[in-house]
Amino acid sequence: MKLPSSYDVVGDILVFAEFPKMSETKERKIAEQLLRLHKNLKVICKKTRNYGGRYRLPRLKILAGDRRKETLHKENGCRLKLHVENVYFSPRLGTERQRINQLVKKNESVLVMFSGCGVYPINIARNTKAKEIYGIEINPVAHRYAEENLRLNKSGNITLLGGDVRKIIPHLHKKFDRIIMPLPKSAETFLDLAVPKIKKKGIIHLYLFIREENINNNYLENFLRPYLPRSTIKSVVKCGQFGPGKCRICVDIQIF
Repeated sequence: MKLPSSYDVVGDILVFAEFPKMSETKERKIAEQLLRLHKNLKVICKKTRNYGGRYRLPRLKILAGDRRKETLHKENGCRLKLHVENVYFSPRLGTERQRINQLVKKNESVLVMFSGCGVYPINIARNTKAKEIYGIEINPVAHRYAEENLRLNKSGNITLLGGDVRKIIPHLHKKFDRIIMPLPKSAETFLDLAVPKIKKKGIIHLYLFIREENINNNYLENFLRPYLPRSTIKSVVKCGQFGPGKCRICVDIQIF
């Protein structure tokens, strides 16, 4: 039987995005065989609901292995503890996070909106010479994991704030050299918060889901003009597929 090729490995947990319809007995036998073949895996799951709800979370069913959904994931020299069902996390963005690491300059102040379990702040603290990194996350479970991950990685230049960015950012009396906006959906609707907090010539990294045929500067400039009247697109990076003909991109935008 051909298993679907769409899956993620987070720590020692494999998560299938979809799975062929079959009996629970067959599901379990296949999953148990995968555990025998891949000794680094301890849990096999499948999604029973795609990302949804206020925090854009999936629903997962354990097919075989340990009865847990918490794991320790390693990426770019960082250790990240998280619960794969209660925290939004994409291991496919590891290369993209390394790209951001390489762009951050010495002594920069960085703001990560929608910081989840702390993956972007901890990556930046570990791999750059940024002066300070702020992270804001509304999901209380993800925020607790971020605080634990901060201690786990001994990151001293990170400030984590739990709550709604719309309530927190207006009370941040500072501006940033770089703002990262990795919201899974509709990040552009929060640009009105980001722009007042970016320094002149600062960079915003905006993540969007978009049709592949629209990945061009003309389309994106028209799309972003209502949100960003004084800006220029520095680069557009494709960083993952999201269904047929649709992908995730990062638009690097410089503000004037």
